[in-house]
Amino acid sequence: MRIPGRSRTGTEPVTARSPLGLRLLLSVLYTPVFLAGTVFFALWAADSGPGDSPSAGSLRTIAWICAVLTVVGLIDLVVVLVRRRRQRRGSMGGGGRRGP
Repeated sequence: MRIPGRSRTGTEPVTARSPLGLRLLLSVLYTPVFLAGTVFFALWAADSGPGDSPSAGSLRTIAWICAVLTVVGLIDLVVVLVRRRRQRRGSMGGGGRRGP
């Protein structure tokens, strides 16, 4: 995609593409892992007592980090699927918008 009024400043090839296949694989593999981590650490935090180590606060923090990574993985999965669908539609000569 060329932005009008801007010239290329990098050394990347004109036809450089994002590695959508790798991003799809990583999202599909790690989103369930982070979801399981969220559930695991949240349940562990709920079951821990006041004197336990690690503390419930630490476990809740790890659960929140896993939850954020789950959401990021889901968003990336949606973005990759939309881009792949758009690429397939464009390569088949379908009704996608074309630049000048």
